[in-house]
Amino acid sequence: MAATVVRWRRYGDGGQELRPGTKSCRGGSKMHVIATYPGTAHEQLTTIGRGRRTGTYITIGMATRNLRTFRSVPVHSPTVLRLCEEAGVGGCLSGREDAGEPAALPGRLAAEYRATSWGAPHPLPCRCHECLTLSPG
Repeated sequence: MAATVVRWRRYGDGGQELRPGTKSCRGGSKMHVIATYPGTAHEQLTTIGRGRRTGTYITIGMATRNLRTFRSVPVHSPTVLRLCEEAGVGGCLSGREDAGEPAALPGRLAAEYRATSWGAPHPLPCRCHECLTLSPG
């Protein structure tokens, strides 16, 4: 399963500041999700993707709310497959059919976590994922 890092995320006191991407990944980067943690309500995911500064593949635990557009995709990159095996999470899924249902749950939860993680209203002007998708044109 793959996901995309949000372009802008809320940060700081009450979420009034916006930051591009995450500390380790650029906004819009493709991340391969290799493990979820059901015991923590899927708030954290283990992902593989290109790092912000080095451009090499990294394996990192990432908050679900910082990812969007979860989808099932075949993995052809030998580096991603090798890192998936090295992570020791039981290997990658074999096909789209295996990843279709698991991709739907984190997608729903990510939107819910983005909406409920901050108690304050959005800053003006807001460029977070929800506000950008709701704005016309």
